[in-house]
Amino acid sequence: MSDATVSSTNLSLAPSSKGATIRPDEAAHFGALAADWWDPQGSSAMLHRLNPVRLRYIREAIDMHWGGDIRSVTPLAGRTVLDVGCGAGLLCEPLARMGGTVTGVDAAPENTIAAAHHAEGASLDIRYIAGEIGAQNIGTFDLVTSMEVIEHVADKRNFLRELKDRLAPGGLMVLSTPNRTAASRLLLVEGAEAVGMIPKGTHHWQDFITPDELRGVLADIGMEMGEPTGIAFNPVKGLHLSGNLALNYIATARMV
Repeated sequence: MSDATVSSTNLSLAPSSKGATIRPDEAAHFGALAADWWDPQGSSAMLHRLNPVRLRYIREAIDMHWGGDIRSVTPLAGRTVLDVGCGAGLLCEPLARMGGTVTGVDAAPENTIAAAHHAEGASLDIRYIAGEIGAQNIGTFDLVTSMEVIEHVADKRNFLRELKDRLAPGGLMVLSTPNRTAASRLLLVEGAEAVGMIPKGTHHWQDFITPDELRGVLADIGMEMGEPTGIAFNPVKGLHLSGNLALNYIATARMV
């Protein structure tokens, strides 16, 4: 896939040489959803519900990592941000509103085009790049995020190494992903996809990674993972941060 700038396997945990992490069929799947991405009632409705939960965690992680003013509405002012697997910019835009200088990278050009158009309409200056993260000569960033992406890549170790390579000294990484449990298989794959809450074919349960596996891979590449926080669901609270990691989890990582 060629790179285009417009101004997301099997569980691969074994060491591998630097190379592509993108699985073409995954990129095509999400690229086909690009036109619908910003519709809160459309195919990405679940991401619209998930996004505020992730943002709450990210905001708290930012404040704890850099010791900023918790009352500030722009805690990322003066900081650079990279969101990998950015889709159509659902996370990039609020990070830009927090004051960050934001770059989004996605495997599907359809997504980055949709993201750029939406950002322009919102008067937000966000750089979007389509292609393989390993092919991008874009420097390093204070904050690197990748939300619900690692379960879709061909080589998890290589992908995480590429993220690390884009993290500036003293920077912060935030990752979220489904856990590989019976609950996630039942609710995310056999449940949510079956009833249309998530597009069919979005998830392959065998590709999910557990917190212990993720911690181990990060340690192997010289990073330390923080204690993960669960993203759980119940009919009263909806999606919310929780101590229950069975469905989905989010965690920080720092260079050792």
